[in-house]
Amino acid sequence: MMTNFTHLKTSVCILGCGPSGIVLGNIMLNNGIDCIILDKYNREEIYARGRAGVIEITTVQQLKKHHLAEPILNNAYTHGTCEFRSPEKSITFEYASLTGGDVHYVYPQSDLNDDLISMYLERGGKLLFHHEGKKIVQNDDNVEIKCDDIDAEKPVTIQADFVAGCDGYHGIARQSIPPEAVETYTKEYNYCWLAILAYAPPSAQHPLYGVHPDGFSGHMLRNSKISRYYLQISNNDTLEDWSDDRIWANLRKRLAKKGWKLNEGEIFQKRTMELRNYVMEPMRYRRLFMAGDAAHIITPMGGKGLNLAVQDAVVLAETLIRYYQENPDSSYLDRYSQIRLPYIWRAQAFSYSMLTMLHAPEGEDLEDVRFRLKLSQSKLEQLATASAFAKDFARNYVGIV
Repeated sequence: MMTNFTHLKTSVCILGCGPSGIVLGNIMLNNGIDCIILDKYNREEIYARGRAGVIEITTVQQLKKHHLAEPILNNAYTHGTCEFRSPEKSITFEYASLTGGDVHYVYPQSDLNDDLISMYLERGGKLLFHHEGKKIVQNDDNVEIKCDDIDAEKPVTIQADFVAGCDGYHGIARQSIPPEAVETYTKEYNYCWLAILAYAPPSAQHPLYGVHPDGFSGHMLRNSKISRYYLQISNNDTLEDWSDDRIWANLRKRLAKKGWKLNEGEIFQKRTMELRNYVMEPMRYRRLFMAGDAAHIITPMGGKGLNLAVQDAVVLAETLIRYYQENPDSSYLDRYSQIRLPYIWRAQAFSYSMLTMLHAPEGEDLEDVRFRLKLSQSKLEQLATASAFAKDFARNYVGIV
């Protein structure tokens, strides 16, 4: 049973300590604006939520501007090439040469997130682990966040000027917005990804995208000893349906290339990844701002999720900083959604286009499937033959600007 009671006050309360939350907290702290971050998990649990870490040049530049890019610049490796393979041909796509030298930085999201937590704590930031948000109550001049201190088993109320919902799709921030206050847009798929990690040296020094009638496959570098793979599978499939032997057989088939060999090893992690799209408009409800997965979900194709979350946090931070420093009218706060939504939709459009280009088409209408398959093949061909298409794809792939 919960006992006692704690009441805290701050300028900005940040729900969630993922990429958007910890970036927002660091920028607030660096600009002298009091904030509190709370997360229902402890630090080890947050770190264990491992995700891919493909970081766009735009994200690095924005973090650099706020003195938060050091972990990436010191630890990440870069790549400016990827390869698309089909049974008919292989296209090595050197996108760095089409973008004036822009590349992807590769650094695990869990490591980056933990680095930013360390920076925040070392600078005196307030971070409440194992505090689960329960209710958001908005008033005319403040907002109250009611939460539970899980370790101390007591309720906590945080009074703030604003609250930033960086607590994901299932968090209380999104659930606290009346349905009639926002417009939502969604897209679901009848296939998903099987995500695999294996103790196997990379079989290529750049990402591989397999385009095959059996479905999409992907091979991504993790480090010199571990590789990550993806397979398009049916939503009806379970992990039990995919033995290690079946996984390797499908990766060999879908990524096949003459003279190339897939390095295999012990599979130590496999999970299914739901593919869906979701966007909320606007990304603000009164004193509550939404960022990252709380405001929008995007498929993993193109590696946009982490980048959108960080870029949300930077724009929201800059909006709040100016609000506190210059005291403009509260309507100024609308700029956050006005700036971010066009970029979010551009990322959604690119990710969806790339997804449909590389995946076996959905649907039971065979003529429709055949038609869309030819469209996908046309797009893939244009990467090698149409310079305008290739440059536009490269620019959007390496970073939405």
